[in-house]
Amino acid sequence: MNPVNLRDFETVAKDKLDPVLYDYFAGGAQDEITVRANEAAFRRLSLVPRILRGAGPPRLDLTLFGQPSAMPVLLAPTAFHRLAWDEGEVATARAARDADVVMIAAMLSTVTVEEIAATGAKLWFQLYLQPDLAFTESLVRRAAAAGCRALVVTADSPALGRNERGDRNGFHDLPPGIVCANMGGNGSVRQVELSPALSWRHLDWLREITDLPVLVKGVLHPADAVLAVEHGAAGVIVSNHGGRQLDTAPAAVDRLPLIAEAVRGRVPVLLDGGVRRGTDVLKALALGATAVAVGRPVLWGLAASGSEGVARVLSLLRTELANALTLCGAATPAALTRDQVTP
Repeated sequence: MNPVNLRDFETVAKDKLDPVLYDYFAGGAQDEITVRANEAAFRRLSLVPRILRGAGPPRLDLTLFGQPSAMPVLLAPTAFHRLAWDEGEVATARAARDADVVMIAAMLSTVTVEEIAATGAKLWFQLYLQPDLAFTESLVRRAAAAGCRALVVTADSPALGRNERGDRNGFHDLPPGIVCANMGGNGSVRQVELSPALSWRHLDWLREITDLPVLVKGVLHPADAVLAVEHGAAGVIVSNHGGRQLDTAPAAVDRLPLIAEAVRGRVPVLLDGGVRRGTDVLKALALGATAVAVGRPVLWGLAASGSEGVARVLSLLRTELANALTLCGAATPAALTRDQVTP
């Protein structure tokens, strides 16, 4: 099969992956209502083109926290890439480097952040704030030393969502030879220490120990977006963790306009969850996002053919986004208006 869109890549990946590993990547919390809602919400939205605009060829590049990017698409943090391809995150990072986009390196990577950085990719680092603040600080120092240009705090995880596919499959430990490299070589799937005691004061602490921009990921309520800005966040990411945490949480794109309105342009607003087409990227940008991040499609590309598969996924998104911009009469994402997206 020659994949011609991102869903084709999932079909290929499903054929290649062990069913237990496919379930780990594809699954979400409980009934997976939110997993399905993320994509369904984009399908409910319609694009309204403008005509005779004289826009010329589309331009997709932007700069985030001093890092130029070829398009407003980042690689979202996703765990355990060596489950999909032997080289793991190194293969993913090479594709991100060649596409000239930012990869958010996951804390639960199967290779170290230093090895990922050695590819030359533009990196941010995802962080679960750990109750052991000394360990958290050591990770932050390592990420900064490796060249990561921002920190993404995953804030929607005071506890772990229940993945019933994993429970049915008994998938609780990584296969022999695969470990969580940033965490001292632990082989458990569920090894981060999550705590409901973590609070905004921990974000304040993080900002005191690092000069890196700190983005807060997992924002779905406008009040939390405002609090994030007030506590010095450099950006917010509208996300429901790909439907892997609180099932029945709303689709990310449905909450995006509320968050963008609450932030009022003070910091960049990013979105992840459900992006499968260039038209999805365009809808998110028109509704107030500065950029989007993609997670599962990257894993499907990686499982299909390593770096080449991830590169093809990113190329398809870029081509589709450029085409959609042209058909909507916009030269750049900034030229889009909210009235070009309608339910």
